[in-house]
Amino acid sequence: MRNFRSISKAWVSSGRSFISSRVIPFNSPRNPAKVSVGIRGLLKVVSFQSATIASVAAHSFEGQKNLVANTKLISSFIERCKLDAALELFDGMPIKDVVVWNLMIKGCVSLGYVELGLKLFDEMPERNVISWTTIVDAFLKQGMVEEAKQWFNNMPMKDIAVWNAMIHGMFTNGRVEEARELFQMMPERNTISWTTMISGFDHYGRSEEAVSTFVEMLEAGENLSASTFSCVLTACANMRNLRLGSEVHGHAFKLAYVFESYVVTSLITLYANCSQIENSVKAFEEKLHLDVAVWTSLLTGYSVNSKHHNALGLLRNMFRFGIIPNNSSFTSVLASACEMGYILEGKSFHCAAIKMGLEDDSFVGNSLVVLYTRYGSLNDGVLIFNQIRNKNLVSWNSIIAGCAQHGRGDCAVAFFTSMVKAAIHPDEITFIGLLNACSHSGKLQKMRHFFQSLQRCKGIQVKQEHYACVVDVLCRDEKLLEAAEIIRDMPMKPNVPIWLALLSGCRSKFNVELAEFAARNIFDIDPNCTGAYVLLSNIYINAGRWEDAARIMSSMKKTHSIKQPGQSWIIQNISTS
Repeated sequence: MRNFRSISKAWVSSGRSFISSRVIPFNSPRNPAKVSVGIRGLLKVVSFQSATIASVAAHSFEGQKNLVANTKLISSFIERCKLDAALELFDGMPIKDVVVWNLMIKGCVSLGYVELGLKLFDEMPERNVISWTTIVDAFLKQGMVEEAKQWFNNMPMKDIAVWNAMIHGMFTNGRVEEARELFQMMPERNTISWTTMISGFDHYGRSEEAVSTFVEMLEAGENLSASTFSCVLTACANMRNLRLGSEVHGHAFKLAYVFESYVVTSLITLYANCSQIENSVKAFEEKLHLDVAVWTSLLTGYSVNSKHHNALGLLRNMFRFGIIPNNSSFTSVLASACEMGYILEGKSFHCAAIKMGLEDDSFVGNSLVVLYTRYGSLNDGVLIFNQIRNKNLVSWNSIIAGCAQHGRGDCAVAFFTSMVKAAIHPDEITFIGLLNACSHSGKLQKMRHFFQSLQRCKGIQVKQEHYACVVDVLCRDEKLLEAAEIIRDMPMKPNVPIWLALLSGCRSKFNVELAEFAARNIFDIDPNCTGAYVLLSNIYINAGRWEDAARIMSSMKKTHSIKQPGQSWIIQNISTS
C-alpha cells in the first residue's frame, strides 16, 4: 500500500491540492450509509463512486452559485463518508454561510477527524452556538471530557441543546455526579433534559433515582414524550416494581403513548420481569407491530419466564409476518432452545442466522457456543467460537465453560492463555470455568495456580462457587485435610455445595469423622438435604457401621426427605397421516 505522503504529492501535482492541505486520508474509517436525497434530479443519477464527482458537481453549480444545493450535496457526501469529496466541493464554494461551515465541521468530527474539525472552527469567519456545540459534542464522544468542559465553560453563549449534550456526554463517560451537577445548574430545562437524566440514572443501576427524577419532572409540569415513558418504564422493570410500573402505564395510556414502539417494548419488559408474562402478551397484541424490537422484547420475556415453546413459536411467526429477526432475537430463541434441549431446533435457527449474515455476530455466536457445547458437540462449539468476529468476555467464558463440561482441562487452559494474549480481562465467571475444568480433569497444580491468581486479581471477589470447585479438586485428589483447611479459612460462611464436596470426598478415604463433621454443617443449613443423608449412609456402610447407616436413613424418612429419581429427556417426532 502506498504511503500517504506519496499519494498526497500525486494529488497536488494533478491540481488537487485540497487533499494535501487538509491532510485527509483516502480510506474512510467508517462504512458508508445509505442516503436518499434529491437536488434538482442530479443526485438521482450521480453514483458517488470517486472524488472526481465532487469536482463535476462543483463546476455544475459554480455558475449558479447555489448555496443551498451545494450544502445538500456536501451533506450527501458526508453521509456516504466521502469526506475528501465534501472538502473539495466546500473549498470551491464562492459563498459559505454558517450552516455549511457547521455541516463541514460536524462531518469531520463525526468521521473521526477531530483535529481537522478544530482547524475549520478556527477558520470560521462567524460562529454560532451550533458551532461550539459540535466541537463540545465531538470531545465528549472521543472521551475527552476535560477538553469538553473547558470549551463549554468558554462558550460565549449557551443554549439548552449544549447543556443537554454535556449531560448526555457525562453519562456516556461514566460521570454520573457531574451530570447531576450540570442538570441542577441548568438555567432552563426541556423534555430532553429530564429524559436524559432518567435514562442515565437507570443505565448505571440507579433506577430509584431515575424514578424520583420522573416524579420531579411531573411536579415541574414538564411535557412528557414517548421516550420519557420508555425510560421510566425500563427503570421500573429493572426495579421489578410492578405497582409503580402499572401507574406509569396508566399515565401513558391517558396521553395515548401506549402504541409507540418504544413504550410497548418497555411495557413488555416490565411485565415480563415481574413474572406477569400474560400482561406482556396483552401489551404486544394491542396492535400489529412491525418493529423487530417489540417482537424481540416478547421473545426475551418468554425466555426469562421459561415459556420456551412460546418463544420458539413467536420466532416462526416473525418470519410469517416478514419481521426480520436481529441478533438479540436469535440470542433469546437460542437460549430457549438450549433450555429445552432442542438441538435440532437450535440448528435450524443457526441456519437462519447464517442466511441473514449473523453467523459471526458475538451475541449469536455466544449462544451457539453454549448450545453446542452443552449438548455434546465441543468441536462444533469451537468452530462457532473461531468464527465470531469480535470476541468479547462472554465468548471466552462460554468456550472455557464448554471445555470444562467436557473434561477438557487442557483446552480450557489453552483458551484462557489466548484470552489473556487478546487483552481480555477475566472475571469471576472465567475463573469458575477454569476451576471447573481443573476439577473435571484432575489438574491439581493448575487449580492451585488459578486459585492464587484469582485471589490476587483486583476487582474480582472470590465467591462460594470458586471455593466449591477448589474443595472438589482437592477431594478428588484425596487431599481431605487441605480441603478442610480451605473451608475453615474461608472469609464467608460455607454453603451446602462446599460441604457436599467435602462429604463426597470422604467416601474414598473412609474418613468417617470428617464426613460426620461435614454432614452436621449441612444439616444445620438444610435439614432436608437428601444428598447428605445418602452420602453419609453410604460412608457408614463402607465402614461397616450398619447401625449408623440405618439411623441416618431413619432420620431421612422422619424429615420426609425423598431422593429425587434420575430423569432422561427424549425428543420424539410424531407424524400424523
